Amino acid sequence: MTSTAGERPVEMVRRTEMIMGMPISLAWRGRPSEAVDNAWQAVVSELRSVDQIFSTYRPGSYVSRLGRAEIDLDQCPPEVAEVVAIGTAAERRSQGTFSIQVPGPNGRQLDPSGVVKGWAVERVARHLIELPDAGPENTGFCLSAGGDMVCRIADHAPSWRIGIEDPRDPTKIIAVLPVGDGAVATSGTAHRGEHIVDARTGLPPAGIASVTVIADSLTRADVDATSAYAHGAGAVDWLTEQTGLLALVVLPDGNCVTIDNRGRTPRVFGRR
Repeated sequence: MTSTAGERPVEMVRRTEMIMGMPISLAWRGRPSEAVDNAWQAVVSELRSVDQIFSTYRPGSYVSRLGRAEIDLDQCPPEVAEVVAIGTAAERRSQGTFSIQVPGPNGRQLDPSGVVKGWAVERVARHLIELPDAGPENTGFCLSAGGDMVCRIADHAPSWRIGIEDPRDPTKIIAVLPVGDGAVATSGTAHRGEHIVDARTGLPPAGIASVTVIADSLTRADVDATSAYAHGAGAVDWLTEQTGLLALVVLPDGNCVTIDNRGRTPRVFGRR
């Protein structure tokens, strides 16, 4: 996904750091300031701490030690129990396609990565949200982690225009979605290959190219995009049963289906 500030030219501050194996980037509408720099440094610092706790690539992380049964959940920082609870609830709601227990060489093993990215970025975005939003110093921001993002706009500011990549050719944009205050997450194989599996079978899903979800919470958007993608050809039906989201499903032939569940009655547009 890509983001732009809309049609009117605005002053923009951009920052990027590699954390958790992915680019974390900030697009800040407004003038550079010490307050913005301090908030960005707080974002970076907290995300590095999250990586220390949750990385499955660090043998000494709390999650790695928990997965090897060297420690119990109550011996971990409280954030670990929070993430595990989110993952457990997501598994139930996804009908089992999403799980933080993934297939491994020695059976199923703990891997909460499907929760951590969205949860962490939503969590650290507070450093930016808490900055004053009046005046030319701040008319909104977009905080992105590997393409999944939290967006905010000040009163009367234009929405962010979020470009959704064509999963068959990521150099092309298949749709552009306006986002004001909200979160956007996409699941697919365009950049990382077949890294998403249906947790019920351990196999990559079929009949799906990508799923993008827009919701109030990035934790929710990220988990739901992954859950829906893991449903494969059943993604549209599962998303239609959810509430409080807007979703764009790209089918293998490039056709798109839009599901709008933000009102009382779900609406589905496009070819199923």
